[in-house]
Amino acid sequence: MLRQVDGRTEVAVIKPAGRNVLALPKGHIEKGETSQTTAEREILEETGLVVVCIKKLGDVKYVYRFKGKTIFKCVSFYVFRWDSGEIDQIAEAMRKEVDVAKWIPIEEAVARLSYPGERDMTGRVLDELISEIVTPS
Repeated sequence: MLRQVDGRTEVAVIKPAGRNVLALPKGHIEKGETSQTTAEREILEETGLVVVCIKKLGDVKYVYRFKGKTIFKCVSFYVFRWDSGEIDQIAEAMRKEVDVAKWIPIEEAVARLSYPGERDMTGRVLDELISEIVTPS
């Protein structure tokens, strides 16, 4: 999710509890949810922010091993605009999942996010923002 501050674009990121990782908020789809409503819920739970969807950005598919099993994942990414709420004002129960949520410049996120798919998707958003500035409609 994005916000504009003093002419620059910032993105909300999290440091998952007990891990040396910088990531975007995300989670599992619960029964009756769409991928977009899941993303909105996870953002609220993990960052304390209420967001408005701008558009779906795309999907990242990957495979990993966990406890001897091969896990296939598909993560849907959306571009959200911050609407309300204070970053890192989350329920105490969520501290078992999130150490800290914070805003960082989007350029920094592209360089520092821990997962390649998240860096790629954030880079796409940055490229689109630059294109809109360079080539206004």
